[in-house]
This record gives sequence, structure tokens and C-alpha cells, in this order.
Amino acid sequence: MAEEKPDLEELKREILEKGNLPRHVAVIMDGNGRWAKQKGLPRIAGHRAAVESVRDVVRAAGKVGVEVLSLFTFSLENWSRPEEEVAALMFLLEETLPAEVPSLNENNVRLRAVGRLGDLPASVRSALRRSEEALAGNDGLELVLALSYGGQAELVDAAKAIAEDVAAGKVEPHQIDSELFRSKLYTHRYPEPDLLIRTSGEHRISNFFLWQIAYAELWFTPVLWPDFRAEHLYRAIREYQERERRFGGVAPTAQ
Repeated sequence: MAEEKPDLEELKREILEKGNLPRHVAVIMDGNGRWAKQKGLPRIAGHRAAVESVRDVVRAAGKVGVEVLSLFTFSLENWSRPEEEVAALMFLLEETLPAEVPSLNENNVRLRAVGRLGDLPASVRSALRRSEEALAGNDGLELVLALSYGGQAELVDAAKAIAEDVAAGKVEPHQIDSELFRSKLYTHRYPEPDLLIRTSGEHRISNFFLWQIAYAELWFTPVLWPDFRAEHLYRAIREYQERERRFGGVAPTAQ
């Protein structure tokens, strides 16, 4: 017997009544290739199908008041994939970004990107810049795309920036602390993720937001990303709302 579909409006109502919402949700979108393989399709078909998942999840996140939604879109390691697949992914980005602007604008979404963006083809950087500018006036959900991103590379880039400041006499070594280091991260303008979701049944972080997720709640699902929808996001948020976050301390009732 097929699993009964949840009532999205009921899930949304429960989330809003419960409160304690995650301000920042980060997602490792995994399983596009396996989704395509299961259907006898080329891998790029899985990446194309994933666009609808992004669209649905962005709308759903905005409806319950999530402030920031970060999506691990293309990693530094992904450059090592077959040249044909990388080219197809870059074309998909260039094609999809401007096409999604009307929908994002309608949902009051602002767009940003983080990573070593200079690695991207000029045409993709241009499409990204135009899309960001078109949505800059919105003040709802902030959608952050991690592109040519690696957590270790981000930490290296932050360390280099601090070293340059020390060499220039702008910072003394004894002034280096976690706040200064955080200010050099790509994500310095955003709150740290409260909830990290990974799809496809894998239980790895895969070099994503290594500094930022120090105290994030982790939620794993076997659902492949092209099948991920609002209902799955809402289930993850509901579970997050039931968890007790202590940040290394003890529960208020503990003696």
C-alpha cells in the first residue's frame, strides 16, 4: 500500500505553532546521478530534475519563515567529474538562474552565492550577477548557492586573509580569535546553520560548511534529491523543533 501523502498545510501549521524555527537551513543535495541511473537516463537528466526540487523547497522554506537556505550546488571536487558533465552543469546553471528570477522575485527571495566564484565560466558569473541584482531589493528568504565551494578551501582562504592583515600591520597575532576568523569566511554575513539536511542516504558532511555546522542539528534521509519536496523539508524542521540544543552545556533541568 502506498504511503499516505502528508497534509502540507497541517505540517506547516504545526511548524508555525511550535515555533523554535531554524533561522538557517543548509542542504547537501545528493542523489541526482543515482536518480537518473535508476530511470535509465543520463546523469544530466537528474540534475535537470533537481531544479524542481530546489523550486519547491525554496517556496516551502519561505512560507514557514526560514531566513537563510543554503544549497551545496557545486563543490570544488566536482570539477574533477567528466568534462562533458561539468560543461552540462555549467550550462544548466547559466540557463536556470535567469529563468528562475521571476518565481524567486514573486516569493520575495534574495539570491547570493559563496565559494571560489572566480573558477566559474564568465557566462555563469554574468548570469549569477544579473540574477542577484534583479533580486537585491527583496527582503524575504535569502537563498545562498555554494558554487565551486569547499569547506577546507574556505578555511584556507580565511587563514590567508588574516595572514595578509597581520603582514600589513592591520592585526596583531594576539588579536586573532574565533570572531575575527569567522569574519573572513565566505558566509560571514549569515547566521550559522541550525539544521543541516543531507539527501540520498549518505551520512557524510562532504567538505561542506566545516566551520559553520559546529553545532548544527543533522538530518539524513534516503530520499534522492530530485524526489525531495516540501513535505521532506517540513519533516526535517519538525524533528529539529523536538530536539534539545545545548551547545556543549547541559539541559536547564539537569542538576
